[in-house]
Amino acid sequence: MSANLEHGHNEGSVIQRLTAADRFGVLPKPDLTYTPEIERVTAPLYEKVKHHIPAIEWPVHAPYVYWINKLKKKRDAVILAHNYQTPEIYHCVSDFRGDSLQLAREAEKVEQEIIIQCGVHFMAETSKLLNEKKTVLIPDMRAGCSLAESITGADVRLLRERYPGVPIVTYVNTSADVKAESDICCTSSNAVRIVESFESDTVLLIPDEFLAQNVAKQTSKKILTWKGHCEVHERFTAEELLAYREADPEIQIIAHPECPPSVVEVADYTGSTAGMIEYARGRKPGAKVLLVTECSMASNIEKEAKGVEFIKPCNLCPHMKRITLPKILDSLLYMREEVHVDPTMAARARQAVERMVNLKAN
Repeated sequence: MSANLEHGHNEGSVIQRLTAADRFGVLPKPDLTYTPEIERVTAPLYEKVKHHIPAIEWPVHAPYVYWINKLKKKRDAVILAHNYQTPEIYHCVSDFRGDSLQLAREAEKVEQEIIIQCGVHFMAETSKLLNEKKTVLIPDMRAGCSLAESITGADVRLLRERYPGVPIVTYVNTSADVKAESDICCTSSNAVRIVESFESDTVLLIPDEFLAQNVAKQTSKKILTWKGHCEVHERFTAEELLAYREADPEIQIIAHPECPPSVVEVADYTGSTAGMIEYARGRKPGAKVLLVTECSMASNIEKEAKGVEFIKPCNLCPHMKRITLPKILDSLLYMREEVHVDPTMAARARQAVERMVNLKAN
């Protein structure tokens, strides 16, 4: 039997922690041949993605889709997928889809024993914080985030020393270490509301500099920032968006608030991924929408915004794209990769996340 060995808090003590594979067992790898049975069962799912996955490629994806959906029931597992996942994951194997806030809420409510997080590492940590007794897996432990990696818990402690008494609002796109040093978390959809919930006239909103600058324009409070950026959204420029608009004056531009303020200024609407979906749903058939965010999202929401033509400048998140169907299947078969959070750190980080999730009128 294999096990992880960890040093405990008392010098010399060793805690033995069984791996997820030890606790749940390893399943035999299924035959991934594209059979008539798999073709029949997955046909309704292919209808959802046929505009994005050529028919000649579906026999490669379908066996994975078939077995993932079969084995997640056997494992008592639930799959949470972020809006930036590829269409075959988003539409064909996930049980819940959404932005960071939506997934955090779903993670808190799930009844299944195992959570498979199809997103990036901080999202899996958040699921673990809200479900300390459940097993949380991420198909690829390397699925990180440039924004989350821009700041550490030690940085937050230094900020608290530099700005004593100033509330620290931390974007959910951060590690548990950073959340543990914060007063409350926020997402792009509720950042303004959370900043406004403090009586202090000055608030630290970290680590996304552009989100903080965009929030500052919507509140009378003084917003202190940190120089962290999302490598997808920071690449958009106002000049390229104005070029799209000049080529087609009828185009509607919707942008994520992690974009630079100059981009937000030229957009017709700015909001979280959930807000962007709602905006697109409200457009009339024939409308043209330029979606200024991660490229896969347009493919995922076309079904929800019927008749809308999406123009998508294709900035892909390399970290989100580490999550694939073969890796999800391996997670179910071999119970990898399990996400752990130090219990002491988790208790403090959990408070910051729960304050966000439980804030009225989120």
